[in-house]
Amino acid sequence: MAGSHRWVVLQHVAHEGPGAIASALAAAGARIDLLRIDRSDAVPHPATVSALAGLVVLGGPMGVHDDLPWLEDERILLREAVGAGVPVLGVCLGAQQLAAALGADVHRGPTAEVGVGEVHLTREALGDPVFGPAPNPLPCVHWHADTFTLPDGAVRLAGNEAYENQAFRVGARTYGLQFHVEVTASLVAYWGPHLPPGVFIRTVDVAHVSPAGEGVLRRFAALARAPRDTR
Repeated sequence: MAGSHRWVVLQHVAHEGPGAIASALAAAGARIDLLRIDRSDAVPHPATVSALAGLVVLGGPMGVHDDLPWLEDERILLREAVGAGVPVLGVCLGAQQLAAALGADVHRGPTAEVGVGEVHLTREALGDPVFGPAPNPLPCVHWHADTFTLPDGAVRLAGNEAYENQAFRVGARTYGLQFHVEVTASLVAYWGPHLPPGVFIRTVDVAHVSPAGEGVLRRFAALARAPRDTR
């Protein structure tokens, strides 16, 4: 890994931690700096991105257009990181923030999509270094009501009947995932009290989603070892 081993992970609420993302990064030799926005940690200054090995932005119940000052700070950081060729992963809200940071439109979807489900990989995803080896359809967990258009130049990697844009890549090392593959038993235990009535994620569901998800996350973490492309 060239330069710093420090990955910044931005967490927005107590119950949506990094889950399997943390173990994938640790296995790749990363030093993880978990910043808790919900505990008043500041979004890093965009000038610091050149010293980072990677950036992960997690989910949360807030929306891109909410009146929260740190949302704009986060989009500025994301835009700078992409421009610097730093590996970037946005999950759920993080994917929406990434799309908005790169000029796409984020808006309310036709219906909330919550619970265990799947997405279908596109033809372009089959040759992608992160998604190419993944099963198709890819099992995942959904928990969102917003969606996004694709940023200019983005490659659509996954979708389903409910939402056309479920995953995209920009350049070689920037990924946005509307869905969750980072599920672990301990993570979904935190999610439980916050899920809508009648929605449950069981141990068997975690076992269904996590093997494929762990592979996706390991392959993403490995991108930090590649030479940086600052297009």
